[in-house]
This record gives sequence, structure tokens and C-alpha cells, in this order.
Amino acid sequence: MSITVFPAIDLKGGKVVRLAEGDMDRATVYGDDPAAQAAAFAEAGATHLHVVDLDGAFAGESVNGGAVERIVRSFPGKVQLGGGIRTRANIDRWLELGVSRVVIGTAALENPDLVREAAGALPGHIVVAVDAKDGMVATRGWAEVSDLTAADLAKRFADAGVAALLFTDVGRDGMMKGCNIHATIALARATSMPVIASGGVKDLADIAELTRAASEGIEGVITGRAIYDGTLNLASALKVARGGW
Repeated sequence: MSITVFPAIDLKGGKVVRLAEGDMDRATVYGDDPAAQAAAFAEAGATHLHVVDLDGAFAGESVNGGAVERIVRSFPGKVQLGGGIRTRANIDRWLELGVSRVVIGTAALENPDLVREAAGALPGHIVVAVDAKDGMVATRGWAEVSDLTAADLAKRFADAGVAALLFTDVGRDGMMKGCNIHATIALARATSMPVIASGGVKDLADIAELTRAASEGIEGVITGRAIYDGTLNLASALKVARGGW
């Protein structure tokens, strides 16, 4: 069994950053050339990339669009994009510009019909973000917490044709505490949709454990800070994710 490793590029003010627990005031800048970072990930062997417009997530519309377009042009693989995508026009625009999949978070909770419509019309291109704080869904750049559980949100789209669920334990994101593998697997077991793990990945042990859980419905894993800080070598992670541990 194997899973997909998505190295992450989070954009804030046009720069490559990582947040701690989703807090915009706790951002670490890792570079000012997102396109070059995307090219470096490709050089290391990455075939998939996860990009988040952090400013867009708070604004509710694209803010770092220019940087995203440069990333798409410089990365030869598939780009998955999230952050402020809350209308069908936004979705269509990004797919037309070369993004492979769009990630919908806030709109999945506030406008589920948008997800159903888009997933039905664009099979394979819509991912629903299930971002959780203490098990409850967080929205609007993780600034607000709803009264809906992660599993309940997932079940709303069980028959919608969604390509995958992106599950993030917000409390671990950017903290390198280790991925919440137990909660990720529990969500995968609660739904028939593939699940992508995110939040807190620290090292190869996390990649190996998630790869062993591929049969449970784990499609992939997103990792950012661990790569930037050097506790996870991307080339090694890609090898492990292909079953080479």
C-alpha cells in the first residue's frame, strides 16, 4: 500500500510561511519565492503539492492569487489549493488556471449545496476540508469553531462525489507534535471517502504509520514545517510513502 505526500506551501503576504495552531500572529517565514519553493519540491521528487492562501481564508476570497499562479506554472505535478474558495466562479477559475483540486472548508459548512453542485459537476476535483479543534469543526481560517463534529460534517457529503476529505487537527498544525493518526483513521472509518491527514507531522515515523493505515482509507498526508525545519527529509518521506520503510 502507498499514500501520497503533499509538501505544503502556505502563503501569507506573498511569502512562504507556516503558522502555529492556525494563528496568523504566529507565522514563521520560510521564503519569499513560493514558485522557487514549488520547483524545489518537484526536484526532490514530489508529484503533488498542497497550497493554502492563508490571507484568502480570512478574507473569503483570493489574496495571493498571483503567487498561486506562479506556483502552478513552476510545478510540473498536481496542485491542490485551498483558502477563501467559496463560490463556483472561484472554483472554475482555479481549475481553468491549472489547479488540479480545490479544497473547500468554510463553504462546506456554510453552503453545503455549493460543494454538492461542484462535486457533481466536477468529479475528482473537489476536496472538503475537515478542520477540527478538540473534535469540533473550525472555519474562517480556523478563527471560529462550530458545534458540528468532524464526523458529522463528513457524513453530510457521503454521497456527493467529493474526491477526498482533508482532515486537520488544528491544535497540532505547525507544532510538530506528531500527526493525530488515531483521529484521522477514526474519520476514515466513519466515511467511504478517502482521507488526507494533516497537522503536526514530525518525522518519518508519522509517514510510515499513515502508510500502514492506507487500507483504512488514508489517501495521503500533508507536511510543511517538518520539511522546512529539517526533521523530515522529503525524498525519504516519498520513499516511505511508497511502502519503502
